[in-house]
Amino acid sequence: MAMSVGPKEEDEAISTINTTPLVDVMLVLLIIFLITVPVVVQTIPVHLPTATNQATITKPENIVIAVDAEGKIYWNSVQLANQSVLASKLAEVAVKVPQPEVHIRGDKDARYEFIGRVVVACQRAGIVKVGFITEPNRHG
Repeated sequence: MAMSVGPKEEDEAISTINTTPLVDVMLVLLIIFLITVPVVVQTIPVHLPTATNQATITKPENIVIAVDAEGKIYWNSVQLANQSVLASKLAEVAVKVPQPEVHIRGDKDARYEFIGRVVVACQRAGIVKVGFITEPNRHG
């Protein structure tokens, strides 16, 4: 004996949308994009720029501070006694208008601490333009 629960008419239209196939397709597309995007990003050929040194324009008002391998500081080829002398000389030139540029020539064997102290002294004195002098690249 069978029992019928719903309406007997089969002509009624279903008023809800079945979203299961839509969700399945969207998940497959999401997985495909997640897998292919890193591969596409890593295979793009990119030509990176090469670093070049700009030629320094030597002006008489520029100040060259040299730091040798032992940490001795030189102001335009004159050795300074200590860090406080450097700070006072930098404070004197920081108020000039236009302010001169400070170019630091650090020995390649000098500890970073020695050159860092000169940079900090320039910052504390209010020097705006500080540059580093390097050897030109001979390979290119």
